[in-house]
Amino acid sequence: MRLRLVKQGTSFDFFSRWKLWLGISGLLMVVAMVSFFLQGLNYGIDFRGGTTIRTESTQPIDVAQYRAAMEALQLGDITITEVFDPTFPEDQNVAMVRIQAQEGQESVTADVIQRVEAALRAVVPDIKFVSVESVGPKVSGELITTAIIAVILAIGAVLVYIWLRFEWQFALGAVAALVHDVVLTIGIFSELQIKFDLAIIAALLTIVGYSLNDTVVVFDRVRENLRKYKKRPLAEVLNISINETLSRTVMTSVTTLLALIALFVLGGDVIRGFVFAMIWGVIVGTYSSVFVASAILLYLGVKRDWSKPTDTTGNQFANVDA
Repeated sequence: MRLRLVKQGTSFDFFSRWKLWLGISGLLMVVAMVSFFLQGLNYGIDFRGGTTIRTESTQPIDVAQYRAAMEALQLGDITITEVFDPTFPEDQNVAMVRIQAQEGQESVTADVIQRVEAALRAVVPDIKFVSVESVGPKVSGELITTAIIAVILAIGAVLVYIWLRFEWQFALGAVAALVHDVVLTIGIFSELQIKFDLAIIAALLTIVGYSLNDTVVVFDRVRENLRKYKKRPLAEVLNISINETLSRTVMTSVTTLLALIALFVLGGDVIRGFVFAMIWGVIVGTYSSVFVASAILLYLGVKRDWSKPTDTTGNQFANVDA
């Protein structure tokens, strides 16, 4: 007896309320953009410039005590956060101390680091500086520009690929889904004020690839079924295609999420932001492949060209049981 996540021969109607789903997606994107423009992102050291110090001690972290010890140094904006991780032993107390980039300097000098260490050691004698990372303001500005260009080029390359692989209506649907995924991911980071650094940019690019893979599998089956069911309405063909690939979609998403959740719980704080972005991206990417990309295709319509032979490339695993 085989376990099935989706029973065989499903016939869900995904497009009975497709305008509602598009409206919900549009509203969520507006909320994400409003949050971005009002709150902004909690940029990590990669994008803000400055120095991040990771400390460890056997004494419990007292943020107010740490801050009071460093006030006399007059280093400007200082952020102190305690790092919680279930994998840490009871006597391992970790904190992240972030110091803003100093005017006229690319990074905090070694002399300043020694002064910070001395100030903190006065209140926590056994404190250790595990790592010190510095990024200058000029470099951080270049990283922001490079990151934006990377995401835009990735989405642009997808547009060209889908346009050549399918028709322009498919391309616009796929790109709309990718923009939807990226905007909602940036929005959740803005709303929750989770640290946004270069690892999150890597997650965004990975999400683009994951969402595109889901969308291409669905679109391949749609194109095949458009030739198979020549007289059926487009909405019905889309429903048939999504139901036929639903088993594969659910199996891929669930197995990916199982691995990501394990990493989120046990992987430690260093990769937690990246893993959170991936978990969120898998969820919204799966959603957008059905309720955004396909709904846009339904709205735009598609010309049925029967002169081309049926191409099943990318569909050989679409019927895998989940």
